[in-house]
Amino acid sequence: MRFEHRAVPIVLAAVLIDTIGFGIVMPVLPSLITSLGHVGIDDATRIAGYMLLAFALAQFVAGPVLGNLSDRFGRRPVLIASMLAFGIDYALMALAPTLAWLFLGRVIAGIAGAIYGPASSVIADVTPPDKRSAAFGYISAAFGIGFIIGPALGGLIAGLGPRAPFIAAALLALGNAAIMMIAMPESLAREHRRPFRWRDAHIVGAFKPLFESRTAAPLLLVALIWQLAHQVYLATWAFWATIRFDWSPGAIGISLAFVGLIMALVQALLVGPAIGRIGDHRALLVGLVSGAAGFFALAFVTAGWQTYAIMVLASLSGFVGPALNGLLSRLVGPDRQGALQGGLGSLGSVAAIVSPLMMTQTLAAGVEHGFPGAAFLLAGVLVLLGLFIVAAKPLGRASAAPETVAGG
Repeated sequence: MRFEHRAVPIVLAAVLIDTIGFGIVMPVLPSLITSLGHVGIDDATRIAGYMLLAFALAQFVAGPVLGNLSDRFGRRPVLIASMLAFGIDYALMALAPTLAWLFLGRVIAGIAGAIYGPASSVIADVTPPDKRSAAFGYISAAFGIGFIIGPALGGLIAGLGPRAPFIAAALLALGNAAIMMIAMPESLAREHRRPFRWRDAHIVGAFKPLFESRTAAPLLLVALIWQLAHQVYLATWAFWATIRFDWSPGAIGISLAFVGLIMALVQALLVGPAIGRIGDHRALLVGLVSGAAGFFALAFVTAGWQTYAIMVLASLSGFVGPALNGLLSRLVGPDRQGALQGGLGSLGSVAAIVSPLMMTQTLAAGVEHGFPGAAFLLAGVLVLLGLFIVAAKPLGRASAAPETVAGG
């Protein structure tokens, strides 16, 4: 695997470690919340949902801010500061004496967790426009691998105590920050930097330069629709699998690990060659068709083993994110990549706030009427809407913004 710039593997490692750090604490959160809050598991589940909401809201606000800061000061200092904040945050959470501390920790983690904007900006800085989608796929692959490793590692470390995974996450984040300080070069040339303005540091300001292009609004709408649909996995999978197949927590964990593995393989091995061969627009169409087929199949699945075949069928949906990111990144110049990626992060946070409520309520209503696949049916309909928008617009023929790529 050859990278365009030596900053890229360091950034990928940062995304991997960040995702491992997030996932490593998941297995112990229920027991930690019940012990600190002196509540039962039902109330602990609701409290965990509020924590996820606090995390998503913090990330929604912070995404464009960090993106614009990286356009002003460069990617390196923002990424280092974020990883240091992560490390300190997890260390504080390891010592948390009350639920309020845990909530504060989730807010800080949401702010620091907006690093995906600056990380993706590094890719845009150093990669030629026609190769960006494949490189964005590597970021998604790192996230998928981290999603597999994190919870598994957290489950093992939890044997040392419910706070041990937080200490491990803190060490990972601080170690990664140290590596960045020593080895990571800056990817944004000084001539491509621009002043930081608070009026641009929000989701509308982040996308303002895109509105001059007639293809931008449909792409952003498709990005939001896709993320709303894709959240059905995080929001409902464990509950749906329990209701539909009476799966144990272990079986649910194995199925999620399988999803993460398949998606990581697709992102790492197929995205680049496929987009290089058929282009971003067609790859986006293929990804949306694959995703819609998977959602509809899950809505009407009749046996647990079938879900694994369906996951393989839906795996080409991994083309969607990199193709969208590649198309959008060519619509702005090098001085706006941080703002764009931060805005996309905030768009994902909007989906993370809205979709879980929408999908869980749809699941509950479906169960009441004898159709537990209702949430996946809704997700499939959403993706069909996105597919119609992409098919109706010649998005792949969008003109690229004039730009240069930093050397390495």
